[in-house]
Amino acid sequence: MAPTFPIGKVYPVPTIDLNADLGEGCGSDEELLALVSSASIACGAHAGDERIMRATIDAAAARGVSIGAHPGYPDRAGLGRIETGATPAEIRELVLRQLEVFAAACGAAGAAFRHVKPHGALYNRAMTDAGAAESIAGAVAAFDPALAVLCMPGSELLRAAQAAGLAVAREAFLDRAYESATVLVPRTAAGATISDPSAAAERAERMVLARVVPSADGTELAIEADSLCVHGDNPGAVALLRAVRFRLEAAGVTIAPLHPA
Repeated sequence: MAPTFPIGKVYPVPTIDLNADLGEGCGSDEELLALVSSASIACGAHAGDERIMRATIDAAAARGVSIGAHPGYPDRAGLGRIETGATPAEIRELVLRQLEVFAAACGAAGAAFRHVKPHGALYNRAMTDAGAAESIAGAVAAFDPALAVLCMPGSELLRAAQAAGLAVAREAFLDRAYESATVLVPRTAAGATISDPSAAAERAERMVLARVVPSADGTELAIEADSLCVHGDNPGAVALLRAVRFRLEAAGVTIAPLHPA
């Protein structure tokens, strides 16, 4: 069934980035790299290691996929999805350390990285916690002010990144349910994740062409997105992203990286 769009709110067909969180040892990276235009690669704290990091960087570079760093809490047991209560100063240091490790891996591969996207609980916290957001933005600006920050529109991290003079890319999620424009439904709640490729494809088309996303209670939320994300550890990520890409390209949408590799 074709999606319905709000009357008078179908926008000109745009260009959009498709991204996935990779390098987490989940086994589908090669297939996902054939579908995405940008990749956020784990920096070895919440998942992965230097070998996986380097292999993922090499594979992304070979495909012309734009590369980003994906720092998270050092919570390997919970895949970085458990809030640690780190102080703003601790967050700044853990982000800086991971950017240093990631930059070294990119340098060894002869590849550049263009964006930073926090992972999991750190990402969720920075959407609404000004102190955490300012720590992340400050770390990125201190490390390399040419890096962009990938985050949800209307979030504290977006405001902090802009205040620090950083470029931002607004992100929307294809495989997660929304409570509000800046808060995702907790993963422990029913219906928090979206695994049906057809549903995700329709959702993507509405995000891009109508600039809306349904909330968990059915309310339509206005959304502005430069990049659409699928989590690489989602067991159905490849099928979901394949359906999304087919649907968007059939609608005339151009898939292109935020920052050409």
